[in-house]
Amino acid sequence: MKEPPSKQLYNLRDFLKRIGFADTTFSRFDYAQAVLDVLEKNDQKIEVLRYTVPGIKDLPVGCKILFGKGCDIVIACGMVGRMPIDKQCSHEASLGLQAVQLSEGKHILEVFVHMDEAGSDTELAGICKDRARKHAENALMLLFDQKRLRERAGTGRRQGRADEGPLKI
Repeated sequence: MKEPPSKQLYNLRDFLKRIGFADTTFSRFDYAQAVLDVLEKNDQKIEVLRYTVPGIKDLPVGCKILFGKGCDIVIACGMVGRMPIDKQCSHEASLGLQAVQLSEGKHILEVFVHMDEAGSDTELAGICKDRARKHAENALMLLFDQKRLRERAGTGRRQGRADEGPLKI
């Protein structure tokens, strides 16, 4: 005997994961290009929702809005200026992101790049691209491949620069 059609239907949400992407207009690098390149090349069923805000202190509420739209994880990208006040603002934004993570019980991968991390615009763009791509890969592993992420524990992985590698004792 065949099941009634209502019992055969699956909710797409049971298979689809939503990844939020929040970025800022203050950033001098288009993080979306790097993040979406990684996410679009994966073979998992995902939907990406994007929310753009003016600056890094606006990212926590942007991420909260993305979680409200059903995101399972959010990648928050921002750029931090060179001045001491910029560092303070990034710290406050980071604390806000942590508060949202705790209230939602879901991860926000913070992709902040400080303008003084590099000596040239080319180097800065390279750091931004590498950090964004690696965090997009981390988001996929958090959602779909915890075993692979676990295998990387203690291996000195970095985002934005070359890996450090494990301690050699």
